[in-house]
Amino acid sequence: MMAGVDKFQFAIDRGGTFTDVFARCPGGKVRVMKLLSEDPANYTDAPTEGIRKILQEECGISLSKDQPVDTSLIDWIRMGTTVATNALLERKGERIALVITKGFRDLLLIGNQSRPKIFDLEIVRPEVLYEEVIEVSERVVLHQKGCRLPKAMNSETLKGSTGESLDLWCPLDFKTLQTELQRVLEKGIQSLAVVLIHSYTWSKHEQEVGELAQRLGFQHVSLSSEVMPMIRMVPRGYTACADAYLTPCIKRYLTGFRTGFKDVLKDVNVLFMQSDGGLTPMKKFNGSRAILSGPAGGVVGYAVTTYNEESKQPIIGFDMGGTSTDVSRYAGEYEHVFESTTAGITIQAPQLDVNTVAAGGGSMLFFRSGLFVVGPESAGAHPGPSCYRKGGPLTVTDANLCLGRLLPDYFPKIFGPEEDQPLSKRDTLREFQKLTDQVNSFLENQSQHVSNMTVEEVAMGFIRVANEAMCRPIRALTQAKGHDTSQHILACFGGAGGQHACAIARSLGMKTVFIHKYAGILSAYGMALADVVHEAQEPCSVIYGPESFKLLDQRIAVLKQQCINSLQGQGFQKAQISTEAFLHLRYERTDCAFMCSAKGYPGNENFCHEGDFRTAFCLRYLKEFGFTIPERPIVVDDIRVRGTGSSSIHCEKQLKPSGLPARVETMTKCYFENGYLDTNVYFLEALTCDHIIPGPAIIIDKNSTILVEPECTATITEFGDIQICVDREKIPVIGTELDTIQLSIFSHRFMSIAEQMGRILQRTAISTNIKERLDFSCALFGPDGGLVSNAPHIPVHLGAMQETVQFQIKNLGQDLVEGDVILSNHPCAGGSHLPDLTVITPVFRKGISYPVFFVASRGHHADIGGITPGSMPPHSKSLEEEGAVFTSFKLLKGGMFQEEAVTEALLAPGKIPGSSGTRNLHDNISDLRAQVAANQKGIQLVNELIDIYGLEVVQAYMAHIQANAEVAVRQMLKEFAVRCRKQTGVQTGLLEVKSEDYMDDGSPIRLSVQINEKEGSAVFDFSGSGYEVIGNCNAPRAITLSALIYCLRCMVGQDIPLNQGCLAPVKVIIPKGSILDPSAKAAVVGGNVLTSQRLVDVIFKAFGVCAASQGCMNNITFGNDNVGYYETVAGGAGAGPYWHGQSGVHTHMTNTRITDPEILEKRYPVILQQFQINKGTGGTGNFCGGDGVIRQLLFRDKVVLSVLSERRAFRPYGLYGGEPGAAGLNLLIRADGRTINLGGKTSVELNPGDTFHLQTPGGGGFGLYEEDGTSKRTTQTVSQKDKTTECFQERGSVYEYRRTQETV
Repeated sequence: MMAGVDKFQFAIDRGGTFTDVFARCPGGKVRVMKLLSEDPANYTDAPTEGIRKILQEECGISLSKDQPVDTSLIDWIRMGTTVATNALLERKGERIALVITKGFRDLLLIGNQSRPKIFDLEIVRPEVLYEEVIEVSERVVLHQKGCRLPKAMNSETLKGSTGESLDLWCPLDFKTLQTELQRVLEKGIQSLAVVLIHSYTWSKHEQEVGELAQRLGFQHVSLSSEVMPMIRMVPRGYTACADAYLTPCIKRYLTGFRTGFKDVLKDVNVLFMQSDGGLTPMKKFNGSRAILSGPAGGVVGYAVTTYNEESKQPIIGFDMGGTSTDVSRYAGEYEHVFESTTAGITIQAPQLDVNTVAAGGGSMLFFRSGLFVVGPESAGAHPGPSCYRKGGPLTVTDANLCLGRLLPDYFPKIFGPEEDQPLSKRDTLREFQKLTDQVNSFLENQSQHVSNMTVEEVAMGFIRVANEAMCRPIRALTQAKGHDTSQHILACFGGAGGQHACAIARSLGMKTVFIHKYAGILSAYGMALADVVHEAQEPCSVIYGPESFKLLDQRIAVLKQQCINSLQGQGFQKAQISTEAFLHLRYERTDCAFMCSAKGYPGNENFCHEGDFRTAFCLRYLKEFGFTIPERPIVVDDIRVRGTGSSSIHCEKQLKPSGLPARVETMTKCYFENGYLDTNVYFLEALTCDHIIPGPAIIIDKNSTILVEPECTATITEFGDIQICVDREKIPVIGTELDTIQLSIFSHRFMSIAEQMGRILQRTAISTNIKERLDFSCALFGPDGGLVSNAPHIPVHLGAMQETVQFQIKNLGQDLVEGDVILSNHPCAGGSHLPDLTVITPVFRKGISYPVFFVASRGHHADIGGITPGSMPPHSKSLEEEGAVFTSFKLLKGGMFQEEAVTEALLAPGKIPGSSGTRNLHDNISDLRAQVAANQKGIQLVNELIDIYGLEVVQAYMAHIQANAEVAVRQMLKEFAVRCRKQTGVQTGLLEVKSEDYMDDGSPIRLSVQINEKEGSAVFDFSGSGYEVIGNCNAPRAITLSALIYCLRCMVGQDIPLNQGCLAPVKVIIPKGSILDPSAKAAVVGGNVLTSQRLVDVIFKAFGVCAASQGCMNNITFGNDNVGYYETVAGGAGAGPYWHGQSGVHTHMTNTRITDPEILEKRYPVILQQFQINKGTGGTGNFCGGDGVIRQLLFRDKVVLSVLSERRAFRPYGLYGGEPGAAGLNLLIRADGRTINLGGKTSVELNPGDTFHLQTPGGGGFGLYEEDGTSKRTTQTVSQKDKTTECFQERGSVYEYRRTQETV
């Protein structure tokens, strides 16, 4: 594998828009080329054309486009391609069918049952990849100690590859399967994905399905047990589907690529970049490992060229292109994730942690309700930005052009309808003038007099907001793992990043920006530098300890040899091959697993031969979370070996000093914070290693434009790269009056405080609920207790914490002093339900006697006592039965944690007959300390902001942010009033809308909304709602406010700050003693999870927004002395005026993920017999409601089952003639065959062999049938959203973290 110096070597990145080619010619000359990925008028394949052109130009020979390229001059070709990514994004892959265990036909449609965007009423879930589903009769179940099912139900015992034992309950039904496979083949489907339950450990049934399918004529079969043998059926199934969907596309592309060369590249070493940053032979390149093929090259590129082994300073990779911005991190080792979501498909495969965090130069610019907003919508390549001369919208690119940071004279003339014109600054300025007029019109209507803004000030504002929007996820990426953002180097590449690098580095406190000379094609260059990788992995299920070391060493040795054999088969010598072993480790009874290498932790007789994996795991856990759990066993989930064949390729060439000053090509005027400045323009190719370029300056490369801002200095390195020294940020002096640019920036800063508090809480908490499920919210409040910012946006927490803080201000008054921290959960004090413990800390400033801000964190504690484990009893009748109660409890006094007092309070419910104190005191105390620590982080960040801008300014912008939310809600109410008048024809008098709905016990929820259309205000009056009930469906006042804020945000229909301002135009009347404002002793646990959903239904009914969704969370709890489990189950979503309701999804006030079937059966005494869509349960109409689901559990041991549900009597309503959805149903099927209706709320003892059968409600329909008597049930969802724009596809660990937060 040594480089052939007398031949050409090509590294190519085939992107979505452009294909980049890096070529090293004989003798060491380097050629770089960029060409369109699609140009059918001139060539059929861009990489082939790039190779042909360079060979022709360098060799001086004519190579016909119509003839295969001569390969005698080519040593190797390395490629990355977006073929797989684009096929996934555009859903243009192979037609496939899915084979899955009977009872799970809709499992991959339901997924984890959460909806992608919590405030979108039209729930748009990514389409599944398969066309047909074949349910196959087969079943294995994990053997469980203590299983008490009758012996007759058990069958042959099997041994899995993980060492686990399984029972064969149902052999594979070959006859029926063959018939079904033949049926699918006859439809023209020739690719198959197979996912059978527990195949990660016992794969024989999958292998038999695969063999039969291939005998019948299927061209491609992806077995989940081979594609990625990891536990968890849903992501493994997604991965198998992605492989079956994409691999045939890749194979077709590779076949076409090879035919463009003589002898189909027979003697040329062709390698493709995988998502993990390693190269693999063309024949092994497959769909599931190709998703990040292009971006991975960029990570390798900056890692190899920027990282210094001596200084070991970590690097943030910043790749800003036209449609998206990718961020990653490198600190001597590549950071991998092993499960990531792309285009809605979760894939289990090693991938570099590349975070797509924002749109790129094509991000569209908006001015909304006084806020400057950048993205997430993108102009795309067509029509592109305004300056592309195709009538496109204003974008970040236009802002840079407006400010003189892009120079049209140095761009190719490829714009306009005929693609023969330069960039149009005139079009950009015309559109910016329109936007500036819009901004100034808003400012003139404000009560404070604010001077008008110029076009340049508006454009500069958008650049600053765009930069701040990109800084937030970069902070999250570093701080999530305990790293200091400011200590990194910013490695910038991609076409658009050079214009923003200095500003972003400055904002993040970084001192250095590094831009490689090939930054415009760094992904291609990275492929030239990458190593060849072969990975081998297998599942495992053992406790890490001396008794398992021998087994682990044996399996690692086998996997190592597999890697070595593969690499030697590709021509690598043993000296070029290295291997690294990894164990996928987690603490027992937790879900947070790390793929750990023992590199740097040598082993001895007390450890594995490979090294001390325990120490490696514990140190990483400590780094990320701040503690370890020494007494807890460590579980090995998977064994992985990564084999690397070193290419030994180096392409850097030292420059010689010129001895002359840098040549200025021209001078231009560039706009910065202080106005226009003279700015020198340089060509990078004319600069050498003795040149220092002071800012402001523009350095132009063939493929990018780099802005060196004032007070920054660029140095050309010995290899011709650019290193920029960035000065510290100079904070502009601003006043308290409204500045719309600063408003947008403060909005990001306030949100960042709440987000960083959340990161600290997650890192320092110990419980699964907070650390892994992320069931918490952190928030910042003003001195009056009004909400300023809240993260994440858990619907049931919205606005509720504000009530808690304001209660403490009123209740404690002067008794609240510095050093105090308050603990509260009482419903009368703004609590939602007792397990949600809120910790509140006042923020004091020196010389001021009262709090200037408040910070608070609310976390769901798994148990705080009461009559049932989990503190969520289905049959509680008083608050004291639900656990420990805190009203205004001082958790800290004078800075001292009151552990003895809080312990006594947490154990106090045990004094009540039939009740218990907290069952998990250690976790309670640890999590409360973590909440205190999160608040301290918030105080630190608030004080830093005040130190920079001053208290008066920060509080002024707090008020401005709240006022901004108020403007958006008032505008929505005004628009609704206009529509309502138009629909009803009533033009005068009071505008009032009413609605009502019922709880299953008959309690009414009534609402009258009186709207003042002139002011954009409303009175929400719940008078007439039912009395407080004897059960636990009473909803504290805070729940009503949370539901109201959620509904208002949904109806506004765009991102707005979710704070106190949302409720400013609204007066809420709730009758005392009602189900919506019960007495202090009323039980409330059902109000939080059930009545909250009915409130949303009633509000949306009044406004006629959409039909009712399932209106329930379907709370299911079971347990015994050894185990406890809780889940909520999805149902149908309501239809709307232009959409069908989604099926099998959580709606409104919950978005909880459900446990994977394999994890459920591994950890709990149940067998999941069925989990699928209950067809036809959605209400019919012009647009149909979504269907509910069927979920059936067979119990293997004695348990107590508790059910807390609604919509078993009153069906989810339809609107405007649409039919209601079906009611839910809870059935108990006894082992003796008796079937019993459990009703909506019950607690019952189950015996082994008993089955719980759940049918969740469907959503209501919207509108009458069409005239021909048919509904649109089978038609594709019609979306009214603007299809001319596109949004970037988020991905990476930052995105996964936020999605997890939004699904609790």
